[in-house]
Amino acid sequence: MTRISLELIPRSRSALRAELAEVQATFPAVDTVNIPDLTRFSTRSWEGCAFARPHFRAIPHIRAIDLNPREPLPMAGLLVAHGIDEVLIVTGDAPSDMNRQVYHVDAEQAIRRFARELPHVRVYAGLDPYRQSFAKERDYMERKLEAGAVGFFTQPFFDLRLIEAYADLVPQGAEMWWGVTNVTTEGSMNYWATRNAAVYPKHFELSLDWNRRLAADTLQFARDRGQHVYFQPIRTDIREYLNGII
Repeated sequence: MTRISLELIPRSRSALRAELAEVQATFPAVDTVNIPDLTRFSTRSWEGCAFARPHFRAIPHIRAIDLNPREPLPMAGLLVAHGIDEVLIVTGDAPSDMNRQVYHVDAEQAIRRFARELPHVRVYAGLDPYRQSFAKERDYMERKLEAGAVGFFTQPFFDLRLIEAYADLVPQGAEMWWGVTNVTTEGSMNYWATRNAAVYPKHFELSLDWNRRLAADTLQFARDRGQHVYFQPIRTDIREYLNGII
């Protein structure tokens, strides 16, 4: 059965609580939220996910480079206390603040550690269609599965044809979360192209209507395959973006 998640940004605890309440009241089909771990905000991803429980299933993003290999996992107790049994592990970008401590830990190492220390937690890894060739990303996916991941969250796609191409590369049995976001300004479009090397199709439009059609098509794609989808609303009203789609 297809699950639907919203990616919510923990800008503040009060704002996150309000957004969770709005989603609960407006979109009963949304059963999951996933929350990134952004170092510029004080609320860690797993703390934000605790606010979502028990109404939503919650998936915190865990940055591998933040995990001190000589200390216990800092989120372990909270995950257990709130019944959070899924996480997304990414390597993580180096912090802009050079005083912030990071470690030489990559996603594969962190996945193995979670499998060893928190075996009841289902671990997802990242799939990035823009960072390297199809073959290299396929091999990277296979290594993450061997490390203990059960499936993947993708970077947001802007072209259903590219989703279909990657769907053919996903190893058998991997659980998939296909990602979609809304890009409706030149600044946002340039950000994704510059920061993430995103690729836009020729027919791409900055209109909300175009982005809503992509969201609806991606959801149908996931449902047809018994896979999952997450939506990442960017600086837009969630209801305007997704009302009538979910």
